Parts: sequence; structure tokens; C-alpha cells
Amino acid sequence: MADPSGRRPRHHPAVNDVLSTLADASAALDDVQRRLDLEFRASYSDNANPAKLVARVKRVQEEVAALKELCRDLLTQKQELIDRIHGSLVAQRGTTQRLLAASGLPPLSDADEASHSSLNQVIDEWNAHVSPITGEDSKKDANRILFSTII
Repeated sequence: MADPSGRRPRHHPAVNDVLSTLADASAALDDVQRRLDLEFRASYSDNANPAKLVARVKRVQEEVAALKELCRDLLTQKQELIDRIHGSLVAQRGTTQRLLAASGLPPLSDADEASHSSLNQVIDEWNAHVSPITGEDSKKDANRILFSTII
């Protein structure tokens, strides 16, 4: 419950004592931090200031975590796109073969077959690269498997 005059809220005296102690401790810590910053600035150059280096390391760690998550999202989207495109190409190849057979035209040329074989070889190499890592079906979560081994 707040004081109608807009001042500090009313609390039990013990709570007020704890709040006062915490405020004093916070002020003391702020003063210690300010003094350490002044001491480090006086003792070290900007490039060797331990406080700045620690702050930079913490920032870099946070950025790495954020980038790692972005990379995971990107890899997931990439894999989904590859799967959709592969499915579409397989369906289109089958339709093309049926249309050629129904129309009496010659079947796909050797160059078309070579392209299809090359695509299948790339997919098989990808699966061979992923399968030994888990021993599972690589289609389930290949990005998680690969990304966890990279980073």
C-alpha cells in the first residue's frame, strides 16, 4: 500500500531496514566499481584494461550465442529448402518421363540422366557424411547433428 502523499510506500519497519541496507550496499558497490574503473584507467592503457577486456569477452560470448542460434535457424531453413527442391525435382522428372512416354517422344537423354545421377550422388554423399555421426536416419535432424559437431 502506498502513501497518499506520493512518497515512499509504507512497509513493515523490518522491510524498511532491509530495503535501506540493500540501497546502501548498492551504493557502496557502485562506488567500488567507479573507483576500480578510475584505478584501471590510471594503471592500464585502453587496450590492456582488465575491466574493459572482461566486458568485451562477455559481449563477445553473448554475440557468439546469438550467432549460433541464427546459424541453427539458417541451417534448418537451408535443409528444408533443399528437401523441398529435391522433392519437386524428383516429381517433375517423373512427370516428364511419363509425358515423354505418353507422347511417343524419345526418353530423357544421357546428359539428363547424368545430371540426375549427379544430384543423387551429392545427396548420397551428404547422407554418408551425416549418418556416421549418429547412426540414425540422417533426414530427422541433420542440421542439429552437424551444427553440434561444428561448434
